[in-house]
Amino acid sequence: MIRYALACDHDHPFEAWFGSSSDYDDQAARGLVECPFCGSTAVSKQIMAPAVAGTKKRDATPDLGKIQTMMMQAAREVRSHVEANFDYVGDTFAREARDIHEGRSEKREIYGEATPAEVRALKEDGVPCAALPPALVDPAKAN
Repeated sequence: MIRYALACDHDHPFEAWFGSSSDYDDQAARGLVECPFCGSTAVSKQIMAPAVAGTKKRDATPDLGKIQTMMMQAAREVRSHVEANFDYVGDTFAREARDIHEGRSEKREIYGEATPAEVRALKEDGVPCAALPPALVDPAKAN
């Protein structure tokens, strides 16, 4: 299979796949290659870089330590953002989330504590909620 960058005489760019370069030539000569935007069959190939597989061997094993470090940093950033921008409501989270959802309390972003049963009940009733990543020790502050 070969992919060509094409354009019609109205300068509409598009791509198309062909079994071989001769397949493109044959179909274009018979007027079978047409612009998907305007239907013009006056189509020509455009300059494009070929997709060539590299010769360098790539390490198939991901760096799990690096991935874990990135994930922990992301979790810290999420928690930090929530703590800085959301209202902490403590152990009244389930009641307050339900009140906000049902319009009995002002709409705002909150966080707090809830039991697994409370979270299940909120989700069953369509009240949006999600677990906050746990507070992680900053590696720079760990001994």
